[in-house]
Order: sequence, then structure tokens, then C-alpha cells
Amino acid sequence: MNILREHVEPVLGNALESIGIQNPNWKSMLAQSREHSQGDLSLPCFPFAKQLGKNPNEIAHELSELIVKNEAIGEINANGGYLNFKAEAKWLSMQLLSGKVRIGDAFGKKSDTGRQILIEHTSANPNGPFHVGRARNAILGDTLVRLHRLLGNEVRAEYYVDDMGKQVGVLAWALDNLSDDDVDSILEDKDSVSTKWADKADHTRVRWYQAAQKLRSDESESQTMEKEIGELVHASEHGDESVLEQFHNSFQPVLDGMLETLGRLGIEFNQFTNESMFVTNGDVAKLTKTLSELEIHGVADNGAEYLDLGARGLKGKTEFFFKRGDGSSLYATRDIAYHIWKWSQCDELINILGEDHKLQSKQVGMTLQELGHKVPEVLFYSFIKLPEGKMSTRKGNVVFMDDLLEEAREHASTIVRELRTEYSEKEVFHIAESVGRSAIRFNIIKVSPDKGFTFRWEEALAFEAGSAPFIMYSLTRALSIAKKCSDNGVDVDEISNKILDFASMNMEFPDSLINLLRCMAIQNDVLERSVNQCRPNLFANQVLNLATSFNGFYRDCKIFYEGQVNELYLQVSQLASKFLKTGMEGLGITPLERM
Repeated sequence: MNILREHVEPVLGNALESIGIQNPNWKSMLAQSREHSQGDLSLPCFPFAKQLGKNPNEIAHELSELIVKNEAIGEINANGGYLNFKAEAKWLSMQLLSGKVRIGDAFGKKSDTGRQILIEHTSANPNGPFHVGRARNAILGDTLVRLHRLLGNEVRAEYYVDDMGKQVGVLAWALDNLSDDDVDSILEDKDSVSTKWADKADHTRVRWYQAAQKLRSDESESQTMEKEIGELVHASEHGDESVLEQFHNSFQPVLDGMLETLGRLGIEFNQFTNESMFVTNGDVAKLTKTLSELEIHGVADNGAEYLDLGARGLKGKTEFFFKRGDGSSLYATRDIAYHIWKWSQCDELINILGEDHKLQSKQVGMTLQELGHKVPEVLFYSFIKLPEGKMSTRKGNVVFMDDLLEEAREHASTIVRELRTEYSEKEVFHIAESVGRSAIRFNIIKVSPDKGFTFRWEEALAFEAGSAPFIMYSLTRALSIAKKCSDNGVDVDEISNKILDFASMNMEFPDSLINLLRCMAIQNDVLERSVNQCRPNLFANQVLNLATSFNGFYRDCKIFYEGQVNELYLQVSQLASKFLKTGMEGLGITPLERM
């Protein structure tokens, strides 16, 4: 709790000095308490034990007796070798209600940190619809974009379009060489496209891609086919405009369908950059010339060129190939050119990548360093599996995000109709679509990116406590109590802006009120930590805790009772609704006025 820190550090520093502790790093050790019940800030005393010849718990107790409370410190306690501080409830109320704690803007209407950040995420090959596994990249990336904006950073969301690789080549070849009947015959063992998605090219064209992949595995069919696909890819890598146009016409309808799906999840991009741009504009040619002049440059027996990154400390696969023997570039070469271009667009660069890209990312980073450029920050995420194994567009064993969104909306519609019989079908549809999308996003965001998990329908669509709908309903509760006050003649805005006289306030603060105040006070601290560590799950849990705390407050603290309004409770409720709303926007959870 940073607003408490400035009041704790002076008195804590004096106490540490008085018992002879010489440790200049103690301020960095003072951090948010791990156990919320213990305090708001905690100092571990273990590092002082050797110097003082005492056990950590004894040191913590000694310090707790030396420190004199001030207006901000409500409680000091020692527990398990930690010295814990809790904020004084009325002081904390004044800090929050006077607007000293920033609420933020998830849509980046203004940047006040001066940080310009480019976040590249999703960048999935445009060869088929999004499945749940692919969508983890997009949901994590979009959430990180939103959280950076909430913190006050200027952010650009970037999609790198793979418009010239092998997978696009396979799709282009299939569309030119296979008829509808050919595809149906080759994929006779697979289900046909659902009539629901018959007009979405990402669902229809993926069958051409899957049929071509099946043919490639047939030795009797593959030799000529591989030669033709190879020629297409080779031509694209040399900047052949006619082939690049053919590739574009093949994948663009697929990409449009993919983006429609992402749009339903609330995911948008500021810019799309084609991989081929760096071939056609000459950047790749200049780069390969520069790389060939480096001291760690090498040439293989087949004429391919590489950098020996082992000379720079890389372990394992040390040869980083950037040019084929025929003179064409590789994906990695174009990726280097893309990164150099990205660094010209921003101060900080973040990539969202699957854990299978760790080696390639390391190679790209070391090459950028060799060229005198900075290394981007990377958020690696683990994969989502089905109970029967890993998802694969190529094999067709996937859960499509479009199907999941439809299922989530239908499930939510059933619940809303049962609970709100007075709602129109239009309102039911809007609520259900918002709840369904939010539930799916939160189900993925709440898991630490470095942890894989098995996707299960029943978990993704769960609407109980601990879910996005639970958070959404907490906000509607806050908004409904304000409406109730207003309907009963209370000027909510006037009371919300009123300066309360805490000095003459004799009321006891219920525990649930204090818990809510403490939870709101740390929201920006958790946001900053979540952004700096690239762990959106930290902020997801914070918003969930905020919703839980608000519901406890709502239960215990009667805001409007027997015709009278409690002004403190109303102000706190209004503030909580703002924190909930911006927190939800930061996670991509849709705020609703009614549920």
C-alpha cells in the first residue's frame, strides 16, 4: 500500500537505527503483506538476525514496541518474523474519498507516464479459425494492453501478419488446386463445416488447409505438391508481387473471420504489419548484408549463412541461420528486421509468445544485441490442452472460440431469462453476450501465464463466485443502490462530492468496510506489479478480491435504511463502483448497469 508507505518509512527508519540495524536495503524489503489479515505493509526481519544475534520474531516484537503510531498507522503487530503495519481506517477513508488514489483509464484517453509501449500479440497464422488454445495469446496480449493503459502508458497493439510463410503457401496452393469435391473426399473422415459458420471464411477455408496437409502426408501425392508449394514460398521470400498477391487473396478472408471472432472478445489492434513489407522495402537485404559482416558470421556446406551465437554464450542450438543457400531469407531474418523497425516506433517493446518460441526468441534477442539494439521483453505462456491432449488446427482436434462464445451466450441467456422474466429479448441477448465473453476471458486471464491448464467446458462457463459474472454483478449492485437512493429523492452526486467531517464521526467502522477500503487502496499497487511482471492474473485476482470485499460491505453496511442514507457508506459504494468499473475494463470484462 504505497499511500501508507510514506508514513511508515520515517518512523520505521528511526526504530531500525535505534536497535543498531545497518542495512541500507530495508526500504526495498518493506512490501505489501502476503497475508491480508496481518497488515497492509510488512517488513521481514530475517536479514537482521545474524547482525543482532536474535531470532527474527524477537526483532519484530522489539520494533513493534519502539514505533509510535501516527495518524496513518492504525495497528502494528509482529508475527512469524514479520513486522506488520495496518492503515488507520478513518485516515484511509479520507485518502480514498479525497481522490488521492488514482483510478485510471483502461482506454488510454491520456497518457501521464510518458512511456510509449508497443505490444505485439496474437499474430496467429491466418489458416483457420481461432481455437481456445490460440486465443490465450490474444486474450493475454489484449489484457496487457488494457492494463498498461490503465496505468497511464501510451500503448500500441500490433498484429504481425504472416503473409509469406509455409502455412500460407499451403493454403494458397490448396485453394488453387483443390475443388470442393476434392476437399470433401480427402476429409471424408472429418465433420463438415457447421452451417452456423458457413459464411465465415476462417471456418470454410481451413478445410482446404487441412486437406492439403493430409495430402502432404501421402508419399504418392506429396512430391510434386511439395515442389509446387516450395516454389510459391521461395518466390514470396524473394518479394514476387504476383505470388504475394495470391497469398493475400488466400489468407485475407480467413484473417477477417479471425478478427471478427476477436472482436466478440473485445480485442482490437491499432496496426497490422505484413511480414513481406521487410522484403519488398529492402530492409531484409540490408540486414543480411550487415549480418554477413559480423565476426561471428559463418557459412554452412550448402551455402546457407548463420551467426555462431555459441561465441556469445548461447547453449544448445548455437547456429542461427539467417540466409538460405539460394540467397532467400528465413522467417527469423524477417523477424529481426521487424524488431529493428518496431524499436523505431516505441520506447518499450513487449512480445506475447508461446513457450515453444523460447529458443527462437533468445536467438532474436542475442542477434539484436549483436547489432546494437535493445532486447524486447517477452511474456511466454504455456498451452491449453483438451482432456484428450494438445489442440491442433492441422489435426482438427480443437474447441473453436466461435463455438465457445455461442455456447457461453446460450448458457447465460437461459439463466437471465429464468431470473429476469421482465427483460426483453434484446436486453437478454446483450447481457448474455457480455456475460459469455467476460466469463471466457476471465477463465483464461486468472491463470498465471506460465501455467498450462486443461480446458473444460464446465469451468469456462461457470457463473458462480470467483467468476467474471460474479464481478459484473457486484458492479450492478453498486449501481442499483445509487439508483435506489436517487429514486428516493437523495442527491447522490451532491453527497458523493461532499467533504465528510471524520473528526466528529463517532461511528465504529465495521470490518467489512475496512476490508473494502484496504482493497481499494492497493488496487493501483497491484496494477503496477501486474504490468511490471507481465502477469495479468495478479490484477484479475485483485479485481475478484475487490468484488468479494464489496459484497461483504454491501451485506453489512446499510446504505439506505428506513428512508435515511448513510453518507459515508454511499460515498464508499460510489468509489468502489468506479474501481470495479475501471478494473473490469482493464480485464476486458463488460460493465453492465443491469443483470
